[in-house]
Amino acid sequence: MYPDRISRPSCATAWLAASQVVYAMPDHEAHHVVIDVDDPVRQTYTDLAILREMDAFLAGTERFPVRTVANTIFPQSTYEDHGAPDFFGVYLERIFPRLKRTPNDWGRYFERITAYPGPEGPINLLQILVAKMRRHIATGKPFRNIYELPIYNPVKDAEGSPRGGQCLSFLSFKLDADRRVLLSAVYRNHYYTEKLLGNLVGLGRLMQFVADEAGAAGVGPLTILSTHAEVDSAGASASALRTLFERCQKILSEEDAQVVI
Repeated sequence: MYPDRISRPSCATAWLAASQVVYAMPDHEAHHVVIDVDDPVRQTYTDLAILREMDAFLAGTERFPVRTVANTIFPQSTYEDHGAPDFFGVYLERIFPRLKRTPNDWGRYFERITAYPGPEGPINLLQILVAKMRRHIATGKPFRNIYELPIYNPVKDAEGSPRGGQCLSFLSFKLDADRRVLLSAVYRNHYYTEKLLGNLVGLGRLMQFVADEAGAAGVGPLTILSTHAEVDSAGASASALRTLFERCQKILSEEDAQVVI
């Protein structure tokens, strides 16, 4: 049995709903979990309160905060400080070398999509995608279904360690009839406590970047397929994890959803 499709208005509310659904499954895991986020860049007071709860929980188990996980997909502050295209070089030349743990480390998601291993050297697939989308939008009649970003490399990654590799496999961008950027992301394996919320936030920021740089009308929905999902403990007790859900659910039921700019 697979869980029903989960649809929520924001990244934080989608994380909470999906985590509760998968936690209720046998062994706290499930296959083929589909999550829809209506507006992955919107943050209400409720969303920010849930983010703070999650960060406090992760800090208590010495795990990375949400923003650090999000930065593996899109380094927002680097983009804001340097702009495009300069921030590509800043990330690859200054930041990524400090993040890479060992020579066998597969990399980071942003590094993979901006320095994808090609036969003649690294390829900035993200920059190519944005330029292509920008050209098509400028014509007034853009193609809507041709913008793909692979993460998994079948040549480089097939022989790697079964653990510690990339969990995000593929990104498929679309333009809807209103020329908003849509995104579908496929994960081969997904840890919902340590990673999911940061992943959702990072993907939303990546969508906003593509929309802004390509001249699209804005950001539309985000859909994630977790081909295997697990509500991991993140080093906490089962009671602590349930308390996290309870606190976030209380926030969701009590706080007014007022958009924060």
